[in-house]
Amino acid sequence: MRGPAVVYVGNLPNDIKEKEIQDLFEKFGSIRAIDIKIPPRPPPFAFVEFSDPRDAEEAAQARDGYDFYGTTLRVELARGGNPRGPPRGPPRRGGGGGGSGYRVLIRGLPPSASWQDLKVRCEVGSSKSCRHSLSRADVATLLMLA
Repeated sequence: MRGPAVVYVGNLPNDIKEKEIQDLFEKFGSIRAIDIKIPPRPPPFAFVEFSDPRDAEEAAQARDGYDFYGTTLRVELARGGNPRGPPRGPPRRGGGGGGSGYRVLIRGLPPSASWQDLKVRCEVGSSKSCRHSLSRADVATLLMLA
């Protein structure tokens, strides 16, 4: 879903529904498609395709910075490829998004949780390696490497 009639909608609430996006944008013109993306790390984002590129431009101008249930939306005309732009810096090696590892997401941690609390001894096969991060006060990610 790319082209001059598509807008990128970022910083959506975690529990967003397609109907809510439709209600938010249908006043700008006929919507052909809505594609919601729920990445491993919040916040979700979406692409909204309009029938007319002028409607997409108007929607992007009117809804960028809009307060939607307590979150400030980021709305702009979609570009080809990654909506956040090209990756910066050298390519990441290992541990990132797949390959040889298992990702465990832990939710509902107490506010007092720290990265030290996440130190875990991981044994996967003959390897003993584990990476951990505390991205928000209540969410932790463990990446167990094989």
